[in-house]
Amino acid sequence: MKQSIFITVITIVAFVLGYIIWGPILGSAPKGSITHSVHQGGPLVVILIAVLFMLLCFVVERFLSLRVAKGTASVQIFFKSLIEMLRSKDYDGALAACDKQRGTTANVLRAGIDRYMTVKDNKALDGDKKIALVQAAIEEANALEGPLLERNLIAMSTIASIATMIGLLGTTIGMIRAFAATGSAAGGVIDATSLATGISEALVNTAGGLISGILGIFFYNFFVNKVDAFNYTTDEAVYEVIQLFKEQGGAA
Repeated sequence: MKQSIFITVITIVAFVLGYIIWGPILGSAPKGSITHSVHQGGPLVVILIAVLFMLLCFVVERFLSLRVAKGTASVQIFFKSLIEMLRSKDYDGALAACDKQRGTTANVLRAGIDRYMTVKDNKALDGDKKIALVQAAIEEANALEGPLLERNLIAMSTIASIATMIGLLGTTIGMIRAFAATGSAAGGVIDATSLATGISEALVNTAGGLISGILGIFFYNFFVNKVDAFNYTTDEAVYEVIQLFKEQGGAA
């Protein structure tokens, strides 16, 4: 599924789900219960529920995508066997191992190995030129794999920021209503119901915004560290393979 379609579907489903939860479900809860208090948070609760649902969807998508990017087996075991094949100049076996392993590191290395097989017997190219072509192929593959690892990270960061702002907006609106109830008191008697509703709205929106904001920041940093680890592993593997090709190709 294309990224734009995925985000559009998630957004629509999130707002529909948010309205259903806020309206029919929370609205029918017994008065005085916590769920009913959440309903008193007002229409902004719909948005808070929607952004929380979107955040959870992005988190699940990132877990599944990074699991696929890791490959079918341990990267260390795969790379160890790959290096042995390359040292014995079993390039076809190395390509087959990359196809079997899949994942980010295997895809990048496969591009380099495939390019080396193409240029290694070309006598018109010297060793340095061959290595340069291999590095170019690796960089192209890395440029394709990188965005797949970082997909939806910006969306998660944006949700963390927006959710906090929405919660603050709901807090402000709730406090305005609470003070309005105080200021419009007739004969010095404050409408306790209006005051409680305003305060409840403020607190519910504050809590909702903080929950999405905290989760968004946590998972954003978590996945950024995961991506950095993937990139480091790939860069280390590429360096080892390039050094091996230099030895075999006679590059300086």
